[in-house]
Amino acid sequence: MPFGEVVCGAPGSGKSTYCHGKHQLFNALNRSIAVVNLDPANDNIPYPCAIDISSLITLEDVMNEHGLGPNGGMLYCMEYLEANYDWLEDRLKELGDDVYILFDLPGQVELSTNHESVQHIIRRLTKSGFRLAAVHLCDAHYVTDASKFVSILMLSLRAMLHLELPHVNVLSKVDLITQYGELDFNLDFYTEVQDLSYLENALTASSPRFKELNLAICSLIEDFGLVGFETLAVEDKESMLHLTHMIDKATGCVFVPPPNSQVPEGAVADAAAPPTRRPNEYSLLSSAMGPVRGPRGDVRDVQERWVDARDEYDAWEKVQWRKEGLAVQQEARKNNHIRQRGATQGEKGSAQMSAQ
Repeated sequence: MPFGEVVCGAPGSGKSTYCHGKHQLFNALNRSIAVVNLDPANDNIPYPCAIDISSLITLEDVMNEHGLGPNGGMLYCMEYLEANYDWLEDRLKELGDDVYILFDLPGQVELSTNHESVQHIIRRLTKSGFRLAAVHLCDAHYVTDASKFVSILMLSLRAMLHLELPHVNVLSKVDLITQYGELDFNLDFYTEVQDLSYLENALTASSPRFKELNLAICSLIEDFGLVGFETLAVEDKESMLHLTHMIDKATGCVFVPPPNSQVPEGAVADAAAPPTRRPNEYSLLSSAMGPVRGPRGDVRDVQERWVDARDEYDAWEKVQWRKEGLAVQQEARKNNHIRQRGATQGEKGSAQMSAQ
């Protein structure tokens, strides 16, 4: 049963960067992964692309042939992909069932909020056995402005209702949030979408004409009670690992270690069980049942890392990186010395054999 993600979000929210970071992370974890580019206008793909829609259709060709603009051309491309779903299905089958797949969608928000082609493609994928989660990226700097924060709440809610998938909303680029101003509240107010009535003063000050409309929108969002956010700093390993755990819980994905894996320290398992089953039991309990723990598991830790004490953490990490680099260099020198010593001893042995 293949697992994967449908990565969506507005232009500039960091979708391609996230896919590239996820590809690097999974390679480091020895988890197989493939990225499918479904953006026919993306001609600067940073990640290794397993399937590229540009081999089927490109936005430039559609605009030239049909005289459409960028928006209309993008909708045409998605409708063309839906009509030629067999092309995508055949290439997905070539990847196999054990590969974790990322679908990198275009940044046009209509595709994930109201246009039906992507919705129909996702339904066909799920019917064919895919276990998918929608990962909706929103630029974190929007939380520094009350009206923009309400707008991404509405956008996230609309995408959740339209795509009909297990859904994880993400505030991306959280490591850059301090560049856009101070937060009116702690970060957990925005990630947990707490009482939005506290935004009334800020909304009224920025747009007094739309006070009643803003409050009605806030009330609508609270009535659904669906929207919440995780945080993401792509270059931070702990942040990527935390988000990966949250997405795995949403899809029910349990990563199965290789058969020769050792039982992790502290795990309780049946000693008589075969080695192929013991790691699986641990993974099931830790991934599917246990709480998500870790340095980025609490949004208060995220705020301390990227908002309250970013400079101190950056300085501490540089020291740790320097120590790690020195340790790697020392290990490399040690291994090189061992190899040279072995080569020298081999040469001496050969010389003695020749003399005899």
